[in-house]
Amino acid sequence: MEDEGDRIDLVRDSEGRWVVRWWKARISRPFMLIVRRGTEPRQLAFSAALGVTLGVFPIYGVTLFLCAIAVCVLRSRCHAPTLMLTNFVATPLELALLIPFLRLGEWLTNGGHIMLSSNALWKAVTGKATKSILLSLLHALVGWAVAAPAIMALLYFCFLPIFSCLIRRYGAKTDPGLQIGLLEEEEQSR
Repeated sequence: MEDEGDRIDLVRDSEGRWVVRWWKARISRPFMLIVRRGTEPRQLAFSAALGVTLGVFPIYGVTLFLCAIAVCVLRSRCHAPTLMLTNFVATPLELALLIPFLRLGEWLTNGGHIMLSSNALWKAVTGKATKSILLSLLHALVGWAVAAPAIMALLYFCFLPIFSCLIRRYGAKTDPGLQIGLLEEEEQSR
């Protein structure tokens, strides 16, 4: 149940404050709850890196299923809320990296340069894709598959010191089980 502070009223708030409230409700608060629960920084860094790496998968709409599969396979080695949150945050990057993955895949497979039209993605989504559009998606998948390990490693080593610092500063000072109980009580009191 949302409280009054979390509601986004687009009609009455024409000054853009709804963006700040949306960011706090959907990104900032969940992220800080994750940090405060006392999870290991390595696990958080791994999960965040995996979430972004899967989040930039070049086929739109598939990333949620990939993350669900990763959580099922990795189980306790992966922190599911962090994985899903970073997957959500990486959504704009997914479309932004489609062309670079496509060009990398073309270069790696020595395929021809495919010119994409403005409605090529729409044709692919509606099932009216031509052979060249499907080939371009295959090139993008190859590009992502080759780049994914490097993206994952780079993000892991970038996220590790960030999460270590955040856990030291804002993390649980007590037993994680007790901290979860305290956070649940705090959420219920709102």
